[in-house]
Formats: sequence, structure tokens, C-alpha cells
Amino acid sequence: MRYAILSDIHGNLEALRAVLADARDRVDAFLCLGDIVGYGADPEACIELVAEHCQMVVGGNHEQAVAGRIDLNWFNPYARAAAEWTHDRLDDDQRAWLGSLPLVSEVGDATLVHASPAYPEEWEYLVSAEDGFAAFGAFTTRLCFVGHSHLPGMWVQGSWGRGHEAGDVKVAIDPGGRYIINVGSVGQPRDHDPRAAYALWDAEARTLAIRRVTYDLDAARAKIVAAGLPRFLADRLAAGR
Repeated sequence: MRYAILSDIHGNLEALRAVLADARDRVDAFLCLGDIVGYGADPEACIELVAEHCQMVVGGNHEQAVAGRIDLNWFNPYARAAAEWTHDRLDDDQRAWLGSLPLVSEVGDATLVHASPAYPEEWEYLVSAEDGFAAFGAFTTRLCFVGHSHLPGMWVQGSWGRGHEAGDVKVAIDPGGRYIINVGSVGQPRDHDPRAAYALWDAEARTLAIRRVTYDLDAARAKIVAAGLPRFLADRLAAGR
């Protein structure tokens, strides 16, 4: 099986459509690591596309916030404003669906989780080498796919030692190794590359790569401003931060 793994779409319909189109002929199935909503101006359409295309979806902190399951005071002012706006845009069924998403799931030899596999409900970020290495004991599969930080990267450990690589990784999966892969963000990259990011995982060929896709950035930004959301959320898309 060949999988496209998406995370942190954040209501950015232009980015999501571009990624789906780019991956369509490359994969057999789509997986989503959460934060479908928040920040962007098209939460309803993004929910519909993810529900239609993704074989498995796990929930992120923005799903939990919009569904009323976590305190919005946990969020910074921009994220809180976007969560409140998104909550009001969605109907009861959409909010209930978001709130029903599991925080952790498995597909084949991979664990799917939005934040850290260790205490996923605490929404810890895996950013540094130490962050990732500390999380290996929290899952039993060979692979673990995460999002949340919007920063692509990889942690690997095996009998030979361990390593950490930040950025758009491309790797042949060693049968003796275990991996944590951050797939980056579809809708709000923060690694100073404004292109949408997602992961391609070929389970049979044992390969994995982060792929970048251009999309109509100006349209996504204009929608955020027109919706009355904080202008910062539009400006950061162009900077990839």
C-alpha cells in the first residue's frame, strides 16, 4: 500500500485541494493526522474533503477546541479567535464528528497521532532531538507519524544508534530501525517554505518522503482577511512561519 499522510490542514482549502490532486495518482489511500480546522477560512469544505478521501483520521487540538473538549484559554489569541470563529461556522453534526475522532490509531505498521504518542491529550510538541527520542517508548509499531509543530523532520533509532534530521526528509526504511516522522503542514507550514507539505509512505517498498506542493496562496490569504479573521494568519502563510 502507498499512503499520503496529511496533517495540519487548518481550513486551507486551496492547499488541501492542491495536495489531493498531487497525491491522487501516487497513492492508494490517504491518512490524516488532525487539525483539519483552525486558522483558515474554509473549515466546512476541508472537513468534507477529509471525510470523503481519508481512510483514517485522528483528532488534533483544534478539533478538540472547536468541539468544546479543551479550554480555549490554552490557545494563543490568534488561535483562540480562529477556534471561536470556526466553532460558529460549523453545525452540530460537524462539531460532533470532530469531537469523536480518536487521538491515536494504527494503520499497518504505523501509529498515527497528532502530537506526541506519549500522552497525546497533552499536546506536546516534538521539535528537538530529545523530544523525539523520549517518545519511542510510547508506541510499539515500526513507524509513528506526527504533526502539530508544522515542522517536517525525522527521528530514527536502531541497534546502530539513533539520529535526528529536520526538514524535508527522504529515506529508505531500514528493517532494523524505528522511526518517528513529522509530516509537516498542508495548510500552514512554519519552516519558512510556504508550499504545502505532506508525506508519501510506500509500505511495500519501505520508502518515505516529504513532498512539497505549490498552491494558490493569494486566494487562501484573501479569504482569511475577508472572513474577518486576524490578518496575521494570512500574512504568515506567505512567509511560511
